[in-house]
Amino acid sequence: MNEPARPNIIVILADDMGFSDIGCFGSEIRTPNLDRMAEGGFRFTQMYNCARCCPTRASLLTGVSPHRAGVGHMVGDYQIPGYRGYLSEDVVTIAEVLGSAGYRTLLSGKWHVGGSYRPDRPEQWNAAGDPGHPTPRQRGFDRFYGILAGGGSYYRPITLCDDDSFIDTESPSYHLTDAVSEKAVEMIGGAAAEK
Repeated sequence: MNEPARPNIIVILADDMGFSDIGCFGSEIRTPNLDRMAEGGFRFTQMYNCARCCPTRASLLTGVSPHRAGVGHMVGDYQIPGYRGYLSEDVVTIAEVLGSAGYRTLLSGKWHVGGSYRPDRPEQWNAAGDPGHPTPRQRGFDRFYGILAGGGSYYRPITLCDDDSFIDTESPSYHLTDAVSEKAVEMIGGAAAEK
């Protein structure tokens, strides 16, 4: 007896984007690739956010309220449960669950649920991977490309990582949005080739 094919799952969280900014939800802006993905898959029709990027991301990654996930406000550690600023070790991420079911888990973009990283203090970035600064690879992602911290320069982003290694870019043509998109396509292509 053949097992049914498992679905491929792609989740896109776009900061600072309105519900109706995508064509499949009524936008006048043309978004043909996203519209095709929506036609062939599922769309959230009753999605709520937490008014800020990191609590929303924490909730989406764990399926629990941002306070339960440990990111009730932003990434500052207030030494109070629910306000530690990083994903709690007693909740699982979607990557951990899917990984245990045999899925490849890939993340390209902004992490911003792993504690605070001050842009002016790169020596503090050595905290990456400690209990108060979990990284995507520690929380179930097989691959990661992007920034550990919140917003910043699109041309010289701080805390830019390829998997577990910090990288720097000095190319005048570098743009974070393009690089994150290109890396996502590359990682998906690599995972598909492994099948």
